Amino acid sequence: MQFCDDCGSMMHAQGEAMVCSSCGATTEKDEAKAAEFVSTDAQTDDDVIESSPDADFEGKPTADDIICDECGHGEAWYTIKQTGAADEPPTRFFKCKECGHRWRGYS
Repeated sequence: MQFCDDCGSMMHAQGEAMVCSSCGATTEKDEAKAAEFVSTDAQTDDDVIESSPDADFEGKPTADDIICDECGHGEAWYTIKQTGAADEPPTRFFKCKECGHRWRGYS
């Protein structure tokens, strides 16, 4: 990993140069260090939270002790994801069974 001498932000490779992600400063790649740099593939979507309007919540567990802020309905589908550190409680993502409104619930 290479950091910008001007602002300290992380730089990324762009062709034969290293470019600062924040201020746009450029510098040549240090060929001696080039072997140390590792490029990663694009992020997989296996940890993506179901948040698109057409995500399939139907068939997920339901919570009947929750009230939708949009329509006041008392039942919603939910899914649970560990979004913080392992010692923090997981986050519940809700979708109202009546109007489709989505929100997060923190324990």
